[in-house]
Amino acid sequence: MSDLKSKSCKACEGGVDPLSPELADELLTQLDGWVREGNEISKTFTSKNYYETMAFVNAAAFVSHKEDHHPDLLVGYKTCKVTYTTHAIGGLSENDFICAAKLDALI
Repeated sequence: MSDLKSKSCKACEGGVDPLSPELADELLTQLDGWVREGNEISKTFTSKNYYETMAFVNAAAFVSHKEDHHPDLLVGYKTCKVTYTTHAIGGLSENDFICAAKLDALI
């Protein structure tokens, strides 16, 4: 299995099956601190202050725009919870794990 951070997201407009729970769990082992809950993976990133949180949010937005794969973000004063799922297929795709790895690389 190749390094997730070195991959780019593929177009995902539906028409493919979501990853099996077993494959999703296998890909999850390549990520640090992410958890899978059903059809989503998420992680809460913590910062020293609001400014650092917003800097992370902006960097995450840049990665998301570049990869054309967008997570849900729940932003607090010192935290940002990032949640990925691929809505077009109703489950997890490799893109979710690729983008998660790229966000981990920001820290």
